[in-house]
Amino acid sequence: MSGKPIQITQFDLERLQKLLLDAQATDYRKSEYLEKLRAEINRAQVVQPKDIPSDVVTMNSTVSVEDLDTKEEEVYTLVFPEDADVRQGKISILAPIGTAMLGYEVGDTFEWDVPAGKRRLQIKKILYQPEASGDFDR
Repeated sequence: MSGKPIQITQFDLERLQKLLLDAQATDYRKSEYLEKLRAEINRAQVVQPKDIPSDVVTMNSTVSVEDLDTKEEEVYTLVFPEDADVRQGKISILAPIGTAMLGYEVGDTFEWDVPAGKRRLQIKKILYQPEASGDFDR
């Protein structure tokens, strides 16, 4: 994650704030991932769902990314924890990669720490974004 400004929708903001609040009553409450998500939300520019550019990663977006070190392309869908399924490429917003990609746009590069060092990905294409498809409450 970097200092680049990110954009999130008002609808996603409300759901993410509820997620953070609900997590306080679980084992996640002391998780560094919650703090990273909170930091990302706090620095985000909030826009109405109809005003979010179609090349920005929002919740439930499906994104094609390229690993800048291996040149491999991968496809992920950014979801809430209850919908996460790594086998299907559904990545939780509470996973480091999920928090890292929220609000970034096509062409942006983001990175996060993994046990072997840093992983760097570039967003190549948004394959599906709910807001661009008219799904403003998804």
